[in-house]
Order: sequence, then C-alpha cells, then structure tokens
Amino acid sequence: MTAAPLVLGIETSCDETGVALVRAHADRSELLADVVASSMDEHARFGGIIPEIASRAHLEAMIPTIERALATAGVGLADVDAIAVTAGPGLVGPLTVGASAAKALALGLGKPLFGVNHVIGHAAVDELVDGLFPERLMALVVSGGHSSLLLVDDVVTGVTELGSTLDDAAGEAFDKVGRLLGLPYPGGPHIDRLAREGDPTAIRFPRGLTAAKDQEKHAYDFSFSGLKTAVARWVEARTDVGQPIPLNDVAASFAAAVADVLTAKTIAACRRHDVRTLVIGGGFSANSQLRELAAIRCAEAGIALRIPPIRFCTDNGAMIAALGAAVVRRGLAPSSLDLPVDSSMPLETVRV
Repeated sequence: MTAAPLVLGIETSCDETGVALVRAHADRSELLADVVASSMDEHARFGGIIPEIASRAHLEAMIPTIERALATAGVGLADVDAIAVTAGPGLVGPLTVGASAAKALALGLGKPLFGVNHVIGHAAVDELVDGLFPERLMALVVSGGHSSLLLVDDVVTGVTELGSTLDDAAGEAFDKVGRLLGLPYPGGPHIDRLAREGDPTAIRFPRGLTAAKDQEKHAYDFSFSGLKTAVARWVEARTDVGQPIPLNDVAASFAAAVADVLTAKTIAACRRHDVRTLVIGGGFSANSQLRELAAIRCAEAGIALRIPPIRFCTDNGAMIAALGAAVVRRGLAPSSLDLPVDSSMPLETVRV
C-alpha cells in the first residue's frame, strides 16, 4: 500500500519559525511533527516586532527547526513528497526567508512547491483536530494583524472574504491597551488573565460598527481603534483626578466589548448565509472570553463550533502543512520556483 503524500510546511510570516510534517490521507490529515522556534523574547524589549530581528532569527533557526521536525516524525528529507510555505500575508523579510528555504528544498529534492495563504492556514489547521471540513462553513480568523470573516465553500478553491478589520485588529488592540495599562508585551495574555478576575459589565465601552447606520456597508467589518481610544480616555480621566485604575474591571470590560462584536457579527453572518459550522482560528482565538462567548452564542444558534487547541492558535508550521495537504489532496498544480511573497496577499488567494 502506497503511503499518503507527506507534506512539509514552513511558516515564517512574523516571529515564529514553524516547521511541520503532515500526511495528506484521502479522508484526513495526520500531523506527524510540529516544531516552533520563537524570537518573541528578542522583540519584547522593543514593545513590538522588529522585522530585521525576526528575519535574522528565521535564518538562524531554519535548518535546526527542519531537522527537529524530521527527527520527531522519524522521516528524512527524501521521504517528503511536497513542500508548502507561507507566501503571505506577513512581513516581507521573514516571508522571504521562509520562501527561500522552501524553494531550495523543492529544487534540491525535485519536489513540488506550494505557496499558500497564512490567514487561511489559521482556519485549515483545524482539519488536523476535528477532521476535514464540511462543504460549507464560516471562518473567523483573529490575530495580531487580522480580524477576518470568511465564507468557506472549499478551503482551497472557494474562500470569500465577507469582512475584515478597518483599522486595529483584535490582537493589535489588545497589545495597545496592554501598553496603555502598563502591562508587558504582548498584552493579550495579560489582559486575558486580568479579565478573568474582573467584572465585564463594570464599564460600558463602545462596540464599533454595530450601529444601524453601519449595517448596510460594514455589517461584517470590524473596528477596534475607537474602542482602544475609549479605554485610553477612561483611564486618563481617572488618572487626572487621582483615582486608582481597577485593572481587572477595565480588562474585563474591554475584552467583553471585543468578544461581543466578534461573535455577534459572526453569528449574524452564519445565519444570513445558512452556515451551520463555525471555525475560529488565529492567535487571538486563544482568548478565553472569545471562546466562552462563541460557545454560548453558537449553542443558542444551533451552530457547531470548532476552535483548535491553544497550541495551534499562534503561528506554527502545522497550519501551513495542513493547508498544503488540502492543496495536494485536490491534485492542484504547484507554484513555480520564482514564487513571490506578498505582504498584503488577498485572503481570497489561498495558493499562489
């Protein structure tokens, strides 16, 4: 019996060097190895990602990370049947490092190369956990750089972007509010921790793009810049009169506003498009308030909710290998060896 194709996935869109190996069975995707080397600690002192530092870290980590993934899976490079790599969106320098490594491997091994979309990978990774996708589903991908609502008829050939962030993405807003509250970078996990001890109804922060006037043009779009400003003004007003800042309540009320908007718009989209399955992915999908509220609202609406485990939420090679496996399973043509990277790759472009 011939083994299912073995796909090597490489992810370098930001500060994680991710390498994974996935078997593309006809009826499932099987994860054999998933190894991540992060340069987050090198960026923390700057309060954000420095592209040049990230690029250098990818260069240093690429070969060791590939070797660890192969060793974990118990296979060699000669066993690899296809190579998938993030072609965008992301930071140009880091993307170029990953694409260059993938091209070298494809050329040296004589194997097909597939450049795929990072954001779609955040949804596709759930196929490793909950099985292949149904014929139609909704995907909400939320991270530091993206808040995107996608109608998925086929994860490779049928993705329609219904809405996206018009300014700050959810994760970006969390980091900015975290900085405002004096929390370490990245702010998201710290706000999440504080919010669990606070009252989400203590402060009524605004819900962006939810007014009646926004429904026709921006029914599925997101905006968190105004919310971030509202938090800043509330904190400043308290500070100006010498009152203490109740960090737990501020964090809980802010997090509740973000989760409310994300889930309300997503459930509305599912109902309008008659979708019965929702996948939530991306780094911000680790947020506990979002997970809890999504579970409640999906149950009320009769929608099956699929959220990958926390380890698959942040950037990783498994998501790219999973999307690569979906491409290979469909027998689609590979990318060329002059594959470009695209920092603003459209979300409806799943593969290059």
